Amino acid sequence: MCDHGRMHNPALPVDVVLFGATGFTGRLVAEVLLARAQAGAGFRWALAGRSAERLAAVRQAIGAPATLPLLTADATDPAALASLVRQTRLVITTVGPYTRHGTALATACAEAGTDYVDLCGEPLWMAQMIRKLQAPAATSGARIVFSCGFDSVPFDLGVLFLQTEAQQRFGQPLQRVQGRVQRLRGGLSGGTAASMLATLEAIDGNPAAARLLADPFALTPGWHGPVQPDGGGAHQDRPGGAWSGPFVMAMINTKNVHRSNALRGHPWGRDFAYDERLVTGRGLGGRVAAELLAGGTRLQNLALAWSPARALIGRLALPQPGQGPSRRQREAGSYDLLFTGQTVDGRSLAATVHGDRDPGYGSTSRMLAEAALCLLQDVPRQATPGGVWTPGAAMGLALLRRLQAHAGLRFVLKD
Repeated sequence: MCDHGRMHNPALPVDVVLFGATGFTGRLVAEVLLARAQAGAGFRWALAGRSAERLAAVRQAIGAPATLPLLTADATDPAALASLVRQTRLVITTVGPYTRHGTALATACAEAGTDYVDLCGEPLWMAQMIRKLQAPAATSGARIVFSCGFDSVPFDLGVLFLQTEAQQRFGQPLQRVQGRVQRLRGGLSGGTAASMLATLEAIDGNPAAARLLADPFALTPGWHGPVQPDGGGAHQDRPGGAWSGPFVMAMINTKNVHRSNALRGHPWGRDFAYDERLVTGRGLGGRVAAELLAGGTRLQNLALAWSPARALIGRLALPQPGQGPSRRQREAGSYDLLFTGQTVDGRSLAATVHGDRDPGYGSTSRMLAEAALCLLQDVPRQATPGGVWTPGAAMGLALLRRLQAHAGLRFVLKD
């Protein structure tokens, strides 16, 4: 029976459940939700995970009241997850890699009509979930929204912001947009790295999966657009301009941007092109740095194609459970992105996106919490019905406004 999503219902125990609250990122999201609740954001919430004892320790450590509900369920127990998601309107999950730990919870939400947001940056799993969950989510009314952290919110919304301004200024979209990471202060999260390793494991010995991973339209089933710019190698956008090299997260971000365009009926055109790169600087130094980055990326990809190397990196390079940067390190981090675009008749427009925390933890935790509250409070089901969505297509400028008001992001049109 279709209930068209779990609308506001006082009979439900809570509005938001945070699943994975005992992990490092989960605890940061819990801190954000607590601050927002105490500021009067108007939602009821609960912590969820495998261990009631560890959840109680997190609740105490973040200074939440003893009345904050604690719900227990294991990511591998479909029955427990089905019960969990029927107690809330929306689930936030930070339990990854999602390839290993996400399917049962996403499926439970899609079947129950419970909205869902996560931090997934695993395109192979996402492609599987789009095929599997679109129909049940459309029937139940559940809005399933992947990639609500640094991958891919600032990029997805950065393109949306620029395209919206282009439509207003020129009366037409930008046919091509370039995303450039100008500065990153603070690393990517251990969860992002773990997700990348899980994705590489999935393509090991699987040529079809490898082709899907390389396809910029892997998340737009039934639609395949034009050939896209090559994100590898050293590149200079224009003579005398800055040099750039490959950006590790372009693999997921570009796919989400193209899916956003497709989900909303191609408002940016069916010939839209988009690429992302990491800026290394101008002149000879910038070129050398870009070539070194490109070469290092190729060597890294070759090494990671070898399973013993992946296992070694997983043991030595990734943060262990509960580990991550200090508050001071998170607050000292930041990032700056530049988006430039051109219309079919050659007119140009540019915008910047700035984040005032480290991308992997401080900024990501706030983006995820605000995405949840935006979907819950700001986005009517008439505008975004049940289905599998990107942040930009599901929430659009409503999420952008929340991020500027509460998450330390700034979207600015350049003169």
